[in-house]
Amino acid sequence: MKQIISIIFIAMLLPSLSYAEDQANHKIKEPVSGIKSLSPKLRGLLAKEMQALQNGMQSIIPAYVSGNWNEIAQIADKMQGSYILKQSLSDDQKKELHTSLSSSFLKLDQQFHYLSGMLKHVAKNKKTELIGFYFSKLSETCVSCHTQFATHRFPALEPKEPMTEHSH
Repeated sequence: MKQIISIIFIAMLLPSLSYAEDQANHKIKEPVSGIKSLSPKLRGLLAKEMQALQNGMQSIIPAYVSGNWNEIAQIADKMQGSYILKQSLSDDQKKELHTSLSSSFLKLDQQFHYLSGMLKHVAKNKKTELIGFYFSKLSETCVSCHTQFATHRFPALEPKEPMTEHSH
């Protein structure tokens, strides 16, 4: 039964991932975000946060398919609270983040943490369908951000060049 639920959940998730990629392909790309221009310490913090978020996302699926709503709420709470700009950074580090990272990157990051809060809320209230919905929205946000700012790490998300001519 758990396998069937897992398969159904993944089948529901796949269209949302392709939707996020499609959405990113239709947007005009901003210049590269400037992540590479961050100091090594801030890049390390950002990488550490991204790894923690990935671990959280991967932990949600088994909790979801086994009905462990409390675990999902705890994971979502950790993801919501990991917001790098809310960590105890020095004023200089905060300034570096705001001047180096694009507004699009910051908006996607804020969106992810907002959706994490919503996931926590619906998990606490045991709203099964909404847990799947918010997990899907979180996944879309990840894919959109990676498509815009991290194709060097995720080359499969590199937007494909549109064909200019059709010939046989």
